[in-house]
Amino acid sequence: MALGLALSTLSLHAAPPAQKIQVPGYYRHANGSFEVTALYDGYVDLGTPLLKGLRADQIQTLLARMFIDSSKGVQTAVNAYLVNTGEQLVLVDAGAASCFGPSLGQVQDNIRAAGYQPEQVDAVLLTHLHPDHLCGVLDKNGQPAFPKATLWAAQQDIDFWLDETTANAAPKDNQPFFRMAMDAVRPYKTAGRLRSFKAGDTLMPGVSVVGTPGHTPGHSSYLFSSGAHKLLVWGDIVHSHAVQFQHPEVSLEFDVNQQQAIATRKALFQRASESGWTIAGAHLPFPGLGHVRKDPQGYAWVPVEFGPIRSDR
Repeated sequence: MALGLALSTLSLHAAPPAQKIQVPGYYRHANGSFEVTALYDGYVDLGTPLLKGLRADQIQTLLARMFIDSSKGVQTAVNAYLVNTGEQLVLVDAGAASCFGPSLGQVQDNIRAAGYQPEQVDAVLLTHLHPDHLCGVLDKNGQPAFPKATLWAAQQDIDFWLDETTANAAPKDNQPFFRMAMDAVRPYKTAGRLRSFKAGDTLMPGVSVVGTPGHTPGHSSYLFSSGAHKLLVWGDIVHSHAVQFQHPEVSLEFDVNQQQAIATRKALFQRASESGWTIAGAHLPFPGLGHVRKDPQGYAWVPVEFGPIRSDR
């Protein structure tokens, strides 16, 4: 009788509402004495027709073996990386802010969640001037989100994306990308805080530029070196980990120079796998940190394991 009454009472109470909010999007990683914080900006759903170089059925097979549902587009992360070198706080890429809709724009909030403030950032290193990496340099009021930071970009990308003649000659569908780039950098440029570099330059102690062109004319990666520990933040070398590691010859429709992007990816995969560098990728599954392994067929992505911050590894 008592048991029946108890069960009857329980049935009158609904389960608590499901919680839809994910944990804050940051993850810490030690690179020697450098503290690296991966920051999640959000995601975009990329349609598989954007991938070029394999038949549609081959791409679907590669996605299916990774249990990826592409019926509504492949969920693709957008990541940025905050590196505390002990001397400077350096942000690589800044996310999309409001340029690409409500599924993106979380970098600034996740910097705060990670224990830092955007006002503390000394330098923003841009892998390239696409809006999903650049628009986040502004806050919601269109003012610099990183008021004391110097903005760094490759001279080739500055010459391409910030040039009015090039913008006006671009296909109409591509012209908004030029306008968004111009709008984002304008306050930094006006304040004299937009600076350029070339491949091979050392920007500050322990931070050097690795030229990785193709996706854009000046697409660049950044090698962070602390003793024997090396981390390469490589931007948009990979957009689909399920496809492009095994088939680095697959390009993306958004690559400005697809053949150059393919050659860059192949060379960088070989270099990264041979060197054992830790990799940070803008469009790899969050936190986008791991290693590249050479396989009999192409390469493979080996993500880092969740764990404590350990500078002894």
